[in-house]
Order: sequence, then structure tokens, then C-alpha cells
Amino acid sequence: MSAVPQLHMVRVDIDPAHEDAFNAWYDAVHVPALLACPGWLSAKRFVSLEGGPKYAAIYEVAGDWVYDTPEFHAVKGFMEFTPHVSNFMRQRFAAFDKTAPSNTAEN
Repeated sequence: MSAVPQLHMVRVDIDPAHEDAFNAWYDAVHVPALLACPGWLSAKRFVSLEGGPKYAAIYEVAGDWVYDTPEFHAVKGFMEFTPHVSNFMRQRFAAFDKTAPSNTAEN
């Protein structure tokens, strides 16, 4: 297992009839539950400006070991909203150190 920090991205659409309840649950219950799990370091949610899925959540995690903890297994998934979620996408990213400094004239 890797201890290299990673980004974990989840993208979904939600049935509009359940959208308000889903967003309230995600912000008040799901994100805090994930951040209480060992190795889940930060979270940020986004809404798409074009294309889909409509919602994205990006988490910083300490490594791929975070997916094997009992705490994570107890809170992963969309719970009662699962039947209303569509276009689910999950992707993980590791750091790629070939980026230019952001303060260069080219950026």
C-alpha cells in the first residue's frame, strides 16, 4: 500500500427531486464523516459550470491505505441517496512533480 498523498475525486448527478436533501446530507453528514476517518485530510465540493456530472467532491487523502480502514467502510457510499445518484465517477490522482512554478511569467 502507498503512503503517498493522493487526491480522490467523486463526480455525480442527483435526481433533481432529491437534490436539496442530498446536498444538505453531503455537507452536514457525509463530508464530516469522511474527514473523521484516518487519513482523510481535506474536502472541497464543486458544481459544474458546463457538462456533467453536475457535482464534484475532491478529497486529499494520506495514501491508498485510507480505503481499507473500518471507519471508511462504515461511511462510504451515498446511503439513502444511492437510488437517486447517476453518472457516478470516481478517480484518484497521485502527485506529478513535473509542474512549473505558478509564479513564472508563462503562467
